[in-house]
This record gives sequence, C-alpha cells and structure tokens, in this order.
Amino acid sequence: MILIEFEGTRPSVHPDAWVAPTATLIGDVTVERGASIWYGAVLRGDVCTIVVREGTNVQDNSVLHAGPGQTLEVGPHATVGHSCVVHCASVGEQALVGNGAVLLDGATVGPRTLVAAGAVVTPGTELPGGMVVTGSPATVRKPIEGTSSEFWVDTNPGYYAELAQRHRDGARPVEADASADPVSR
Repeated sequence: MILIEFEGTRPSVHPDAWVAPTATLIGDVTVERGASIWYGAVLRGDVCTIVVREGTNVQDNSVLHAGPGQTLEVGPHATVGHSCVVHCASVGEQALVGNGAVLLDGATVGPRTLVAAGAVVTPGTELPGGMVVTGSPATVRKPIEGTSSEFWVDTNPGYYAELAQRHRDGARPVEADASADPVSR
C-alpha cells in the first residue's frame, strides 16, 4: 500500500483492514477494521476527510475524494465497485455502488441502495435507502426488496471480506520471467 502524508496528516489503516500494495491513500483517510481497499484504488484526503467504515470494500481503480473541508463517509459493509468515481458526501451502510458509477458533489446514497453500473448521481442528489437506482442522470427505479439486486447487496460484503483475507494470505509479487515474454523470443 502507498500511504502519503499530506500537510502533516497521515492515513490511518486498522491492522485488521486489507489494503492492496498498489492502492494509494493520501492525507486524512481512515480505513476501519475489516475493510478492504483494492488494487489501483486512490483515496485522496488532501482537502477533505475520507472515512471507510468497517467491512466496506473499495474495489480496483476506484477514486474517492470530496470538496474542500467536506467529509466523505462510506458506511459499514458497503461496496464501491470497480472504477467508480465517488466524489460525494456519503454512501450508506451496505449500499452497493456498481462498476463505473459516478457520484458527484454532495450526493448521498441511502443504506442498502444499489446504484447500478454506469449510473451518474448528480450533485446534491439524496437517494433514499433500499432502492435500485439506474441511469444518467441516476433515477430511483424501484425498491430493492425482492429483486435480483438484493442478492448482490446481501452477499457482496461477506464475499469481499473473505476474498481480501485470501489476498492478504496468498497474493505475492513475482519477478517477470524473460523467457515467457513473447517479444524476446
């Protein structure tokens, strides 16, 4: 993991959290117990505060940031999918932000709400809890209860907690094998 102090403020990572070696945490960032920050993710708390609550997973290549003086909180057991831009106020407990979604300034996502892949949540939007949200701009479509989306909200936190433990225990850098390089043959 890459931890960068900014103007005297250092990231704080709980010893029971897992942060990939290529993830970057800058400044006022807190990662709580059991959370996981995946490969290539950037959490930039230079002008803002970022808090990733217990059991949350922030997946590969996502970027978290907020405006000057603001706090971005990702609630317990939430999921931020691959390649998301989370530049908002909060993501609620056990919410799921789908791959490639964009959450803009001041937006809030309620607990157990699924923001679909590719959705764009416009500035200041307040999404209620327990909903499925899709589109650009994002629109509340229906309650999540009883939908196929509910499966992902229910199972993703546990799955990623287990997978993070596997990466902690079994992922290791390797040296490149020149003989396997098709260019050098």
